[in-house]
Amino acid sequence: MQFLYLFISLFVVLADQGLKNYIVSNYTVGEVHQIIPGILSFNYLQNDGAAWNILTGQMWLFYAISVIAIAVCLYFLFNKKYKNALFDVGLALVLGGIIGNFIDRLHLKYVVDMLQLDFINFNIFNIADSAITTGVLIIFIYLIFFADKDDKNA
Repeated sequence: MQFLYLFISLFVVLADQGLKNYIVSNYTVGEVHQIIPGILSFNYLQNDGAAWNILTGQMWLFYAISVIAIAVCLYFLFNKKYKNALFDVGLALVLGGIIGNFIDRLHLKYVVDMLQLDFINFNIFNIADSAITTGVLIIFIYLIFFADKDDKNA
C-alpha cells in the first residue's frame, strides 16, 4: 500500500516540475498571463527564500530542512505503527511537495513560483507549495478528528 502513496508523491513531483518547466521555457521573470480572469494568473517568479520570501539566500538551511523532512515523511509512511489512509495521503502530498521544491533548490538555487490568485492579495506559489499545504491540512484533520479513535482501536 505504501507504493500507492509513493505514486501520489511522484505524481505531485511530476506535475510540479512539468508546470515549472513550462513556465521557465515560455515566460520571462515577472511576466504575467491571466489563466482564469479574475481568479488565477501565471506570474513567473524566482524565490530564493521560503514562504513570504523569508530567509532569502539561506540555501544550506533549506537543503538541511528538506533532507530531514523527506526522511521523516518516509519514516512515517513506512512505519507500520502509523497506518491510516488519511494520514498517509497527507504525508504523500507533503513528501511530493518537499521533493518538488528541493529539486529546484538543488538544480536552480531558487524555487520557481508561478500561481497567482487574482481575487486576493496572496503570495505567488507553485504546485509543490499547494501539495505541502494541503497535505499538512489533511494531517491536522487526521490528528484532530481521527488519531484518538485509532489509538483506542489499537
